[in-house]
Amino acid sequence: MYYRLNVFPVQVPPLKERPGDVPLLVRFFVQKYAGRMGKPIRMIPTETMTKLTAYEWPGNVRELQNVIERAVILSNDVLTIDTDFQTTKPTASEQLEATVTSELVSLEEAERRHIERILKQTNWLIEGTRGAARILGVHPNTLRSRLQRLGLKRPEAD
Repeated sequence: MYYRLNVFPVQVPPLKERPGDVPLLVRFFVQKYAGRMGKPIRMIPTETMTKLTAYEWPGNVRELQNVIERAVILSNDVLTIDTDFQTTKPTASEQLEATVTSELVSLEEAERRHIERILKQTNWLIEGTRGAARILGVHPNTLRSRLQRLGLKRPEAD
């Protein structure tokens, strides 16, 4: 099948690079789902269309399709989208800032917490296919030396 499709490659840019296509796709999906569900959607408000066009659609057309299907299910006559629908995606620096400002810790403390979390998930199994060393991508002896350096010890069983 791949070799049949590979005769002439077609490059389609992501939806975020084609904001002019969003209104066409919205109308198409509204018509499709309204017809399928027997719901008469008579109007798509300009404000709704503006929000949909402004969004970057990281999930591409499939995400838009799912948002419209949900909106059709929840709407009567006038298409409305959820109020929690995000029209702007946080940038990587905003995401990092939210993570960092929630709690500032040293690199050593972050390492300690991460290793401890993995060890709890593996029930303190260090070696083997399900061991913490494999998950962390280090040699078991390296993990043991880090545990010693960080002062991490297996908790005593009650």
